[in-house]
Amino acid sequence: MKKIMELIAEELTAAFEKAGYDAKFAKVTLSNRPDLCEFQCNGAMAAAKTYKKAPIMIAQDVLEALGESNVLGDVQAVNPGFINMKVREEFLADYLTKMQQDENLSVEKAKEPKRLMIDYGGPNVAKPLHVGHLRSAIIGESIKRMGRYLGHEVIGDVHLGDWGLQMGLIITELRHRKPDLVYFQEDYTGEYPAEAPFTISELEEIYPTASGKSKEDAAYKEEALQATYELQHGRAGYRALWQHILNVSVSDLKKNYARLNVEFDLWKGESDADAYIPAMVEKMKNDGFAYEDQGALVVDVKEETDTKEVPPCMILKSDGAALYTTTDLATIVERMEDYHPDEILYVVDKRQEMHFIQVFRCARKTGIVKDDTKLSFLGFGTMNGKDGKPFKTREGGVMRLENLISEINGEMYQKIIDNRSVKDTDAQKTAEIVGLSAIKYGDLSNQASKDYIFDVDRFTSFEGNTGPYILYTIVRIKSILGKYTQEGGKLDEKSIRAAVSESEKALMLECVKFNAVVENAFDEKAPHKICSYIYDLANAFNRFYHETKILSEENEEQRHSWICLLMLVRDVLETCISLLGFSAPERM
Repeated sequence: MKKIMELIAEELTAAFEKAGYDAKFAKVTLSNRPDLCEFQCNGAMAAAKTYKKAPIMIAQDVLEALGESNVLGDVQAVNPGFINMKVREEFLADYLTKMQQDENLSVEKAKEPKRLMIDYGGPNVAKPLHVGHLRSAIIGESIKRMGRYLGHEVIGDVHLGDWGLQMGLIITELRHRKPDLVYFQEDYTGEYPAEAPFTISELEEIYPTASGKSKEDAAYKEEALQATYELQHGRAGYRALWQHILNVSVSDLKKNYARLNVEFDLWKGESDADAYIPAMVEKMKNDGFAYEDQGALVVDVKEETDTKEVPPCMILKSDGAALYTTTDLATIVERMEDYHPDEILYVVDKRQEMHFIQVFRCARKTGIVKDDTKLSFLGFGTMNGKDGKPFKTREGGVMRLENLISEINGEMYQKIIDNRSVKDTDAQKTAEIVGLSAIKYGDLSNQASKDYIFDVDRFTSFEGNTGPYILYTIVRIKSILGKYTQEGGKLDEKSIRAAVSESEKALMLECVKFNAVVENAFDEKAPHKICSYIYDLANAFNRFYHETKILSEENEEQRHSWICLLMLVRDVLETCISLLGFSAPERM
């Protein structure tokens, strides 16, 4: 379906042209004075210079040319030349009825679908997820869902950190603790055990222990570096251990991401790109892009227009070792060969911006990506505590993500029990659903690039701009629809009548913004715009609800129309929260 703004613009365009003015001046916007009108056009002011005519006269000419409109009702020319408009209630009702009958709720699928790869998540194996992993996961998941809803092919890749020094550290610490394991016998030729010689809990303790030792003991670190080198160069026992580390870690990661309602299509890591590095490096050398600088291999990526220093992109260190830039570039090689994406989007901490400037420029300069392949960086800010510093535990350590989720769920469970709104047997499940909304909405309602305060008390509140408030609104609508059917009402025939009150029309006007909001939020990779929209929609519904006796209305046609409108509001809200990555319970 066309957006309502487009339909209004078509009316205005025809009127401007009929009155003898250029159609480019017929731009329509939402009114910045909703007390006066719903939509406005300021084109007469811009046209005044071109036609050397008073703006108000141009506006009046356009109104005369407009005449009777099936779309617009009250239209006025206001000094110095504004065109203020309100849509017809009948047109609005008809638009909403068609919207309700459309399986995509008026959102048009992309005419030219793109293949988008999103790199989000980025955890290191053998380490538990902590709050620092939250933003990448839920922002990336929301963008993936929006893209798919609009008809694009979106591929999500977790991109594991599974190939660096941390692997060598774990192997070294295991060798110190269990030197008799067959993995450390260089002459071993048999099959390695199917079961890992450690649990996830042991693994999560081994890594920080090894990391701490390497900072204090140079010989230990050298041993870990050697183990990393041997792993990356194919030592069989180390490869078998590495596979155990990967299997145990990924199994645990999948469980934790599932609690966040986050899914990945690909569980690839830095290790998958390793095979592409030699040929990539050789090509960069042969093509004259890569050269030696103080023993390291680099590619110049600065540009004349740079206002700040952009260092060369280092491809290999002086000892021949690969870096993050190397594996990121090789990963792009792999993605281009295997998936041929139109765009690759990285959802990562904004502090990595320079790294990705270097990687993107190097990839483009050396021909790794085609000219029509877009490389995008969505840098997000930090999640801070009430003290304005990065979110920590009460003891001052980095909080594990599962502990944060448990804390939020506990808070929601207590509120639900205090409310006595659901049975005790359902309270825990409901608390998990509402708790996830508190976490995700609390994060996504902020512009991604900005730091924000993670306030548990505010995010779990049933009032204000929060996930639980949005869910409470959906549950309230479901309750009304449930009572309507219990009283014998039917929900199959969908027909919405013209609004009979200001609050009803305001609710309808919020509903019709849905298609424009989803399209814009995806184009700008901005989930916070969907949050802002559903908060406005929920507020509009609650105002209408408090002013309207829906179920006690005696006129059955009017009552049925309101029920149809409520069904549409519910569907829009539930679709939006699904795009944000959470759902609503039946009761709260």
